[in-house]
Amino acid sequence: MAKYSFEFKKKIVHEYLNGCGGVEHLAKVHGIAHHSSVHRWVAAYERFGDEGLLRSRQKSNYSFEYKLHMVELYLTTEVSYLELALSEGIKNPALITKWVNEFRIAGPDALKPRKKGRKKALSTIKKTHQETQAKESVRVDSEYVKQLEEELLKLRIENAYLKELRRLRLEEEALRKKQRESFTASEENSN
Repeated sequence: MAKYSFEFKKKIVHEYLNGCGGVEHLAKVHGIAHHSSVHRWVAAYERFGDEGLLRSRQKSNYSFEYKLHMVELYLTTEVSYLELALSEGIKNPALITKWVNEFRIAGPDALKPRKKGRKKALSTIKKTHQETQAKESVRVDSEYVKQLEEELLKLRIENAYLKELRRLRLEEEALRKKQRESFTASEENSN
Protein backbone atom coordinates (compact mmCIF):
# COMPACT_ATOMS: atom_id res chain seq x y z
CA MET A 1 0.00 0.00 0.00
CA ALA A 2 1.24 3.48 -0.87
CA LYS A 3 2.23 5.67 2.03
CA TYR A 4 0.28 8.66 0.71
CA SER A 5 -2.95 8.46 -1.26
CA PHE A 6 -3.56 10.15 -4.59
CA GLU A 7 -6.09 12.53 -3.01
CA PHE A 8 -3.65 13.55 -0.27
CA LYS A 9 -0.87 14.25 -2.77
CA LYS A 10 -3.23 16.26 -4.99
CA LYS A 11 -4.39 18.32 -1.99
CA ILE A 12 -0.78 19.16 -1.06
CA VAL A 13 0.11 20.04 -4.66
CA HIS A 14 -2.91 22.35 -4.97
CA GLU A 15 -2.00 24.05 -1.68
CA TYR A 16 1.51 24.64 -3.00
CA LEU A 17 0.31 25.91 -6.37
CA ASN A 18 -2.25 28.21 -4.65
CA GLY A 19 0.53 29.77 -2.56
CA CYS A 20 -0.46 28.31 0.83
CA GLY A 21 3.21 27.71 1.64
CA GLY A 22 6.51 26.33 0.43
CA VAL A 23 7.46 22.68 0.22
CA GLU A 24 9.14 22.67 3.64
CA HIS A 25 6.17 24.37 5.33
CA LEU A 26 3.61 22.06 3.72
CA ALA A 27 5.67 18.98 4.61
CA LYS A 28 5.88 20.11 8.23
CA VAL A 29 2.20 21.02 8.52
CA HIS A 30 0.97 17.74 6.99
CA GLY A 31 3.53 15.48 8.70
CA ILE A 32 5.38 14.44 5.56
CA ALA A 33 8.77 13.00 6.49
CA HIS A 34 10.77 14.58 3.66
CA HIS A 35 9.98 17.90 2.00
CA SER A 36 11.61 16.52 -1.16
CA SER A 37 8.51 14.33 -1.55
CA VAL A 38 6.34 17.46 -1.89
CA HIS A 39 8.79 18.93 -4.41
CA ARG A 40 8.71 15.68 -6.41
CA TRP A 41 4.88 15.58 -6.37
CA VAL A 42 4.65 19.18 -7.58
CA ALA A 43 7.13 18.58 -10.40
CA ALA A 44 5.38 15.36 -11.46
CA TYR A 45 1.97 17.08 -11.40
CA GLU A 46 3.23 20.00 -13.48
CA ARG A 47 4.74 17.61 -16.06
CA PHE A 48 2.18 14.78 -16.19
CA GLY A 49 -0.94 16.17 -14.50
CA ASP A 50 -2.96 13.76 -12.36
CA GLU A 51 -1.07 10.83 -13.94
CA GLY A 52 2.12 12.05 -12.26
CA LEU A 53 0.61 11.56 -8.82
CA LEU A 54 -0.87 8.14 -9.48
CA ARG A 55 1.07 5.05 -8.61
CA SER A 56 1.76 3.16 -11.78
CA ARG A 57 0.28 -0.33 -11.78
CA GLN A 58 2.21 -1.29 -14.89
CA LYS A 59 5.84 -2.19 -14.70
CA SER A 60 7.71 -0.46 -17.49
CA ASN A 61 10.49 -2.35 -19.19
CA TYR A 62 13.45 -0.34 -20.36
CA SER A 63 16.08 -1.67 -22.74
CA PHE A 64 19.73 -1.98 -21.80
CA GLU A 65 20.64 0.74 -24.30
CA TYR A 66 18.04 3.14 -22.85
CA LYS A 67 19.24 2.56 -19.28
CA LEU A 68 22.83 3.08 -20.34
CA HIS A 69 21.85 6.26 -22.20
CA MET A 70 20.07 7.60 -19.10
CA VAL A 71 23.07 6.84 -16.88
CA GLU A 72 25.41 8.57 -19.32
CA LEU A 73 23.07 11.58 -19.49
CA TYR A 74 23.02 11.87 -15.72
CA LEU A 75 26.80 11.49 -15.38
CA THR A 76 27.64 13.93 -18.18
CA THR A 77 25.11 16.66 -17.39
CA GLU A 78 24.52 18.58 -14.21
CA VAL A 79 20.83 17.77 -13.85
CA SER A 80 19.19 16.10 -10.87
CA TYR A 81 17.55 12.70 -10.99
CA LEU A 82 14.15 14.39 -10.81
CA GLU A 83 14.86 16.81 -13.67
CA LEU A 84 16.25 14.04 -15.85
CA ALA A 85 13.31 11.75 -15.12
CA LEU A 86 10.77 14.47 -15.90
CA SER A 87 12.53 15.51 -19.08
CA GLU A 88 12.58 11.90 -20.30
CA GLY A 89 9.02 11.10 -19.23
CA ILE A 90 9.90 8.71 -16.41
CA LYS A 91 7.49 9.13 -13.50
CA ASN A 92 9.81 7.50 -10.96
CA PRO A 93 13.17 9.27 -10.59
CA ALA A 94 14.30 6.52 -8.18
CA LEU A 95 14.70 4.26 -11.22
CA ILE A 96 17.45 6.47 -12.60
CA THR A 97 19.07 6.58 -9.16
CA LYS A 98 19.03 2.77 -9.05
CA TRP A 99 20.52 2.48 -12.54
CA VAL A 100 23.30 4.97 -11.76
CA ASN A 101 24.17 3.21 -8.49
CA GLU A 102 24.20 -0.22 -10.15
CA PHE A 103 26.37 1.18 -12.94
CA ARG A 104 28.84 2.66 -10.46
CA ILE A 105 29.08 -0.61 -8.52
CA ALA A 106 29.17 -3.24 -11.27
CA GLY A 107 29.56 -1.40 -14.54
CA PRO A 108 27.34 -1.62 -17.63
CA ASP A 109 26.62 -5.34 -17.18
CA ALA A 110 24.49 -4.52 -14.14
CA LEU A 111 21.99 -2.77 -16.43
CA LYS A 112 21.45 -5.81 -18.65
CA PRO A 113 18.12 -7.60 -18.25
CA ARG A 114 18.10 -10.71 -16.09
CA LYS A 115 16.23 -13.92 -16.68
CA LYS A 116 12.75 -13.88 -15.26
CA GLY A 117 10.29 -16.56 -14.43
CA ARG A 118 10.51 -19.96 -12.96
CA LYS A 119 13.69 -21.94 -12.82
CA LYS A 120 14.05 -25.21 -14.67
CA ALA A 121 12.04 -28.16 -13.43
CA LEU A 122 13.65 -30.04 -10.57
CA SER A 123 13.70 -33.33 -12.48
CA THR A 124 15.87 -31.90 -15.26
CA ILE A 125 18.16 -30.34 -12.69
CA LYS A 126 18.45 -33.70 -10.91
CA LYS A 127 19.24 -35.46 -14.19
CA THR A 128 21.96 -32.99 -15.13
CA HIS A 129 23.27 -33.09 -11.57
CA GLN A 130 23.40 -36.90 -11.67
CA GLU A 131 25.17 -36.84 -15.04
CA THR A 132 27.70 -34.35 -13.69
CA GLN A 133 28.23 -36.46 -10.60
CA ALA A 134 28.72 -39.57 -12.73
CA LYS A 135 31.35 -37.79 -14.85
CA GLU A 136 33.06 -36.48 -11.73
CA SER A 137 32.95 -39.91 -10.09
CA VAL A 138 34.58 -41.45 -13.16
CA ARG A 139 37.31 -38.81 -12.97
CA VAL A 140 37.60 -39.26 -9.22
CA ASP A 141 37.59 -43.03 -9.58
CA SER A 142 40.35 -43.00 -12.19
CA GLU A 143 42.41 -40.58 -10.08
CA TYR A 144 41.76 -42.69 -6.98
CA VAL A 145 42.79 -45.87 -8.80
CA LYS A 146 45.97 -44.15 -10.00
CA GLN A 147 46.77 -43.13 -6.41
CA LEU A 148 46.13 -46.64 -5.17
CA GLU A 149 48.37 -48.13 -7.86
CA GLU A 150 51.19 -45.75 -6.92
CA GLU A 151 50.77 -46.61 -3.25
CA LEU A 152 50.73 -50.33 -4.07
CA LEU A 153 53.97 -49.98 -6.04
CA LYS A 154 55.64 -48.16 -3.13
CA LEU A 155 54.47 -50.85 -0.69
CA ARG A 156 55.77 -53.61 -2.96
CA ILE A 157 59.16 -51.91 -3.20
CA GLU A 158 59.25 -51.44 0.57
CA ASN A 159 58.24 -55.06 1.11
CA ALA A 160 60.94 -56.33 -1.28
CA TYR A 161 63.52 -54.13 0.46
CA LEU A 162 62.55 -55.47 3.89
CA LYS A 163 62.64 -59.08 2.65
CA GLU A 164 66.10 -58.53 1.18
CA LEU A 165 67.27 -56.90 4.41
CA ARG A 166 65.95 -59.84 6.41
CA ARG A 167 67.66 -62.31 4.07
CA LEU A 168 70.97 -60.45 4.41
CA ARG A 169 70.71 -60.42 8.21
CA LEU A 170 69.96 -64.13 8.28
CA GLU A 171 72.96 -64.81 6.02
CA GLU A 172 75.15 -62.61 8.22
CA GLU A 173 73.98 -64.43 11.35
CA ALA A 174 74.59 -67.79 9.70
CA LEU A 175 78.08 -66.65 8.69
CA ARG A 176 78.85 -65.49 12.24
CA LYS A 177 77.52 -68.73 13.62
CA LYS A 178 79.82 -70.69 11.28
CA GLN A 179 82.76 -68.50 12.23
CA ARG A 180 82.07 -69.05 15.94
CA GLU A 181 81.73 -72.75 15.41
CA SER A 182 84.96 -72.90 13.44
CA PHE A 183 86.67 -70.71 16.01
CA THR A 184 85.51 -72.89 18.89
CA ALA A 185 86.44 -76.03 16.92
CA SER A 186 89.94 -74.71 16.24
CA GLU A 187 90.34 -73.82 19.92
CA GLU A 188 89.28 -77.31 20.93
CA ASN A 189 91.73 -78.82 18.46
CA SER A 190 94.55 -76.64 19.72
CA ASN A 191 93.94 -77.72 23.29
